[in-house]
Amino acid sequence: MDTDRPQHEEWKKRAFVGPLPDSFLRIEERNAQLQQEAADQQAALALHQQMRSMSVAHDPRIGRLSVTISQAKLVKNYGMTRMDPYARIRVGHSVFETHTDSNGGKNPHWNKVIHCNLPPGVSQIYIEIYDECSFVMDELIAWGHIEIPSQVIQKGETHEDWYMLSGKQGDNQEGMINLVFSYTTNHPYMGSSVMMVPSTTMFGMPYAPVNVYTAPPPIVTPTVTPSSLPNAEVELKQIAEMFPNVDREVIKSVYDANHGKKDVTINSLLQMCE
Repeated sequence: MDTDRPQHEEWKKRAFVGPLPDSFLRIEERNAQLQQEAADQQAALALHQQMRSMSVAHDPRIGRLSVTISQAKLVKNYGMTRMDPYARIRVGHSVFETHTDSNGGKNPHWNKVIHCNLPPGVSQIYIEIYDECSFVMDELIAWGHIEIPSQVIQKGETHEDWYMLSGKQGDNQEGMINLVFSYTTNHPYMGSSVMMVPSTTMFGMPYAPVNVYTAPPPIVTPTVTPSSLPNAEVELKQIAEMFPNVDREVIKSVYDANHGKKDVTINSLLQMCE
């Protein structure tokens, strides 16, 4: 026993006495990610407050962009079961999402309409499609930078088209997404949710779990949606009969974008179908 005492004393000298550091038994990369997320959260909130404080309501250069995210056609279903896709769209500093199309697989449908302010100088949007997962991080399936058609901004036309997506299969090889663009001016400033996206990468593109930080919405005068007016149902039905191959939600969004003007809506749909 006595012969072991010097060895025990030597071990005691090597022992660490005192409070353990925060990084004890933790992976440094995880700590760095948490710090980055906290920094991104603060930056997102600061940017949101800055945008709200800007006097953009009277800025004639800023209009309202409406984007209908209709559906997508993907080339491959990743995983053993049908994918549950949702789309994320970035316009300037604002980020929006569709709902998840459960079991949508390679052909998800959303018919999601978003409205946002289009700051000066912004001429394209960035869109991503994810597969929602239950126990692991949502998987990025496809992405693409999409130019806003010039006639939408310059002439106020409504434009519908299919746009190519990139992904694991290669550039512009992952499938297509169907979008409808419209643009109007002289709209009051619209506050928007701020989404914080940490700087993690996958396939060379940024991705992250969804973390949304929303400030209280600004008080605005409620507006009446043209499609909710009493005579709108009849007009929408008539227009739908004229365009049987166009999704009813797309017709409705075009109708609202044209302020409930039936003739203008028909002309816009005719341009889309050309």
